[in-house]
Amino acid sequence: MAGGFLPYHEPGIVNVLILISFFFFLSLAEWISSKIIRAGIIGQIAVGIIYGTPLANILHEDWQSTFLALGYIGLILIIFEGGLGARLDLLKKNLFLSMIGAATGVLFPIGLSYLLLYLGFGYGAVETFIVGASLSATSLGTTFAVISTASSTVDLAQTRVGSILVSAAVIDDVVGLVMLSVISDLGYLSQGHSVNLGWLIGRPIVASIGMAIVTPLVTKYLFAPLFRRYIEYHFARFDHISNIILMILVLCAFISIAAYTGTSILFGAFLAGTFLTYIPSKHPDGPFVVMSREEGEREENKSPTFVHTFERYLLDVQKYLMEPLFFSSVGFAIPFVQLWTGKRIWRGIVFTLLMLFAKLIVGIWVPLWQLLSSSNLLNRKTAKEFPSEEYPSEEYPSEDSKNPVWSTICLSGLLLGSAMVARGEIGLLVVEVGYNETSYVSEDAFITAVWAILLNTVLGPVTVGLLVKFHGKKIEKGAWGLQWAVPAGGGGSGDSSIDSSVG
Repeated sequence: MAGGFLPYHEPGIVNVLILISFFFFLSLAEWISSKIIRAGIIGQIAVGIIYGTPLANILHEDWQSTFLALGYIGLILIIFEGGLGARLDLLKKNLFLSMIGAATGVLFPIGLSYLLLYLGFGYGAVETFIVGASLSATSLGTTFAVISTASSTVDLAQTRVGSILVSAAVIDDVVGLVMLSVISDLGYLSQGHSVNLGWLIGRPIVASIGMAIVTPLVTKYLFAPLFRRYIEYHFARFDHISNIILMILVLCAFISIAAYTGTSILFGAFLAGTFLTYIPSKHPDGPFVVMSREEGEREENKSPTFVHTFERYLLDVQKYLMEPLFFSSVGFAIPFVQLWTGKRIWRGIVFTLLMLFAKLIVGIWVPLWQLLSSSNLLNRKTAKEFPSEEYPSEEYPSEDSKNPVWSTICLSGLLLGSAMVARGEIGLLVVEVGYNETSYVSEDAFITAVWAILLNTVLGPVTVGLLVKFHGKKIEKGAWGLQWAVPAGGGGSGDSSIDSSVG
């Protein structure tokens, strides 16, 4: 009732020790799996399985629900950080290739699912579609976490292959939302209710395309000019305070618009990050053009960038609290005990290998795209964009050294395909909606899908981690590696770069 209150009482020692051990093992498991397999998120998922409902059920159910909500905020922050650090010029330049890669990553899992599940295992047509749809998704959270983890070795966000990965993963997330909407309402159809399928399928598509087109236009022609002319110089007076207030307002606005228009909240979070990346002036005299966070904090007429503010106020909370809770909540949702019967194991492993190939094939577009360009044209373009002094001859191969060039290109393609493999939270969400809210998905099909989602979520980050560890520098210095930004005024990440979603 109004005016009531929650009585304060001291938590029991058992509950306190459970929570302490849970957070301790989250950190320990992340550290161990990072050292051994270069994929810290795997340890956090394992702790979620052990402490959650799937195995020991040590955590109370309401605690798990709370951690799931907090973890989802962590996921939003992961995507938001990815948008803040995105190279808009690279996103625009590689948008078409990203769309081809995303389409491949959606169509192959569904097509191969019909080949194995429908023709081989005898599952129903709609049942196979739901399972295939869950495996067509790409885990945005895992993708950006992998990019962040790899940054100590190679900054994937600044590479050409990394920009393609980001765009393709975001597009797959939007497609996953469309699939989720369709599958959710298939439950109403199975119960005899009438559903407007055209509106059902069209709404998230129209909303996503609308946000992708409208956001760059209003940012470039409305918000950026207003911010640069009337607002940004006032930010230098308050430094991080004004930055964090604007960041929270923009993030909340974008995810709210995304939710109420019917598209993905995560897509809204990514657009919010790119919006804030673009609106400050890129002119050398602009208050946000600084060499370091310390310069922005020290100089009276300068301001730290939004990335600097995120690093100071949000990064630690995200990295050490929200992100571990998110990946542990993925573990809460895995029906671990039900996986272990002979038939389910072999079917799950076979389907896993097929779905692994269905996403790895996305990487084939890197060498194919390279083949579509003549080697002479490519070399001239490379020489023009990257002067020879930026890449010593022993690091950037010459025209005659064919094998090193193509080995690096193939490694870049393998990196792209491997980073698309993890299905994670989005795949689990789609298949669980299909299993719980429709009558089409049997328990065997559900478990087969969970096997593939779980193992792919493990294998993808592990492969990326090993690739970055042993070949990261080679990929970074290759044709699909680091791409230097064009200086302000040269048309690089300036005014034109926000049009990454247009054209």
